[in-house]
Amino acid sequence: MPTTVTAHVRYRGLTSRDLALVAVFAALIAALSVTVAIPVPGLPVPITLQTLGIMLAPSLLGWKRGSLAVATFLALGLAGLPLFAGGRGGLAVLAGPSAGFIVSWIFAALVIGLLTDLMVRRGRYRFWQGLLVNVLGGIVVIYAIGVPWMAVVLGDGVLAAAMSMVVFLPGDLVKAVLTAAIAGAVFRAYPLPPAGRPVIDGGDTAGTGGKSA
Repeated sequence: MPTTVTAHVRYRGLTSRDLALVAVFAALIAALSVTVAIPVPGLPVPITLQTLGIMLAPSLLGWKRGSLAVATFLALGLAGLPLFAGGRGGLAVLAGPSAGFIVSWIFAALVIGLLTDLMVRRGRYRFWQGLLVNVLGGIVVIYAIGVPWMAVVLGDGVLAAAMSMVVFLPGDLVKAVLTAAIAGAVFRAYPLPPAGRPVIDGGDTAGTGGKSA
């Protein structure tokens, strides 16, 4: 009987376009980090637009390119460039109360990127699903790592540290909404292909089986 083998396309490695996108979004995160930094009285963490870039990169580029963009930004900041809030840079920031938030960004990018990729593969980018993904990765994951870290460094209780972060929540929700709206518009107008070079594992073939007795 006729048989058909469906071609399966996988994506491997990174192309020059992928690397260019990683560099562009790392620069975007850096620009958002240094343009706005509003100090909050009594708190060591200012209000910035950094998390907007952390949400945008994986939402638009997927988990591989988005995570690499965030990792590139972090590497440049830890190498000494003044890219973190307040114009700070270098390994010394890892000893400060905001270090947990900095470390959490790579995990946030992975969560947002993986869930966004899954959503797009199953159909298309949907605003409300994208918003939930951004809230989970860009708020829940970041707060879950950053707040306890800040509490330990400052010697405060976790609950006290969490309550102090309430002032940041409205702005982070607005960033999640903006990211979902921007990503939805981009996917409708100019959806980016997956990262890497397409590799076809098989092809369409047809044949005939033996006759039954």
